[in-house]
Amino acid sequence: MLGPHIKGWGPLIGHNMEVSVHDLAQSFAILRKYQIKLNPTKCAFGIRSGKFLGLMVSQRGIEAKPDKIRAVMGMAEPTSIKEVQRLTSRIIALGLFMSRAGDKCLPFFNSLKKAFKWTPECREAFLELKR
Repeated sequence: MLGPHIKGWGPLIGHNMEVSVHDLAQSFAILRKYQIKLNPTKCAFGIRSGKFLGLMVSQRGIEAKPDKIRAVMGMAEPTSIKEVQRLTSRIIALGLFMSRAGDKCLPFFNSLKKAFKWTPECREAFLELKR
């Protein structure tokens, strides 16, 4: 994350970045000063919510993207190493919104040791995850 490391940027985070045109002008002045360029296709102003770094950001705060939740909810029980890897990567993507996500994945990681084996413990962890 580049912003907090640039002198003058710190006070703007969480304050000026969403307040007013004056504050935007101040932010742009800092960007110009340090010759930081913005990609116009990735910039949006005056919107109520949107995707940012794979997350949904709105006035309510940061939320998981619904399609990432649907991807996990729509999965069948894994039957191969590749499917367990797909499941764990999806859980990692949602880890910010789940308490103890790593602990919940432990049975899945254990199923990958030596030869793949989907155990009753894995099944219970998978069903609990969906709940």
